[in-house]
Amino acid sequence: MQAKKIIVLGSTGSIGTQALEVIQKNPELFELVGIAAGRNVELAKAQAKSFGLREDVVVFGADEASKLAKQVDADVVVNGITGSVGLSSTLATLESGKTLALANKESLIVGGELVKKTASPGQIVPVDSEHSAIAQCLWAGKPKEVERLILTASGGPFRGFSKSELALVTPAQALAHPTWVMGKVVTTNSATLVNKGLELIEAHLLFDVEFEKIAVTVHPQSIVHSMVEFVDGSVIAQCSPPDMKLPIALGMSWPDRTPGAVSALNFSSAQQWQFEPLDEDVFSAISLAREVGKAGKTYPAVYNASNEEAVEAFHEGRIGFLQIMEIIEQTIDAHKPQSEVSLSTVLESEVWAREFANGLIDQIHS
Repeated sequence: MQAKKIIVLGSTGSIGTQALEVIQKNPELFELVGIAAGRNVELAKAQAKSFGLREDVVVFGADEASKLAKQVDADVVVNGITGSVGLSSTLATLESGKTLALANKESLIVGGELVKKTASPGQIVPVDSEHSAIAQCLWAGKPKEVERLILTASGGPFRGFSKSELALVTPAQALAHPTWVMGKVVTTNSATLVNKGLELIEAHLLFDVEFEKIAVTVHPQSIVHSMVEFVDGSVIAQCSPPDMKLPIALGMSWPDRTPGAVSALNFSSAQQWQFEPLDEDVFSAISLAREVGKAGKTYPAVYNASNEEAVEAFHEGRIGFLQIMEIIEQTIDAHKPQSEVSLSTVLESEVWAREFANGLIDQIHS
């Protein structure tokens, strides 16, 4: 079998570096043919040297990343860019006919129907651990047999906290995730559960399941990555250690599995898995995401953009932890969506949301 040609966007980030490790470990399955990075130029150059890449397939910045995805011959593009800036690369990949291994959930969420209209059936393969898990569980039945999707959440570092306790947390505490090692924005989003709100919208878009049939449960061990309940009462779960190399490898080799992607769970010793209901009164990101997802249009773009600005302000010490959600809610309430969803209207809405959110941040900080 010929090795699949892979492009990795966001090669110096958490997803990108792990994707390169999987490729390097499996040269008979994968061949790296291009990388795109942001500001970590030295690491990207070291990666290129390690894989013997030509200079013309090592690029920097979002615009160049989308050109690379469109123009370089490849089978799969791993979009590991953080944030909605990855939308242009998602669209470029889909337009070129390549398989999109999507870790950049924001591009699907803010692009919504625009991304779905551009994609051919089966062209998007999810890399988020939860959505990869759901995709695997769905192999167990027909679409008409699905009763609901169950997304698992670790609960983040503040599981069980009250609102008064959340008001006092620090940026350092928000970055101390109990099970996953991720970048600043994604880790903070896991602490607020905005990340799970984004994943809720992503699940709706990826699997065409109504929001009423997508549930969230807290599972601190992060062993069960998500589940699918079928109409006969059967629940299928995908379980593995909390290691992103498994969904990354599956995203690149889909629908085949990569042997030895991670070590399997060890059932020879006693262990316990917990499942708890999510307190949506304390963590309002989930209920707000449902409203935003149902409203559609450019609301998801505003949800995401205002969150990114609020997260940055929180880490700069300009606002408190609870004010992240307050800023998102106020920005959404003030938004007047355009009737047509296109790349230009999504980008315009994002610019507006960032400006409005920063205005709120300035009021709080002054």
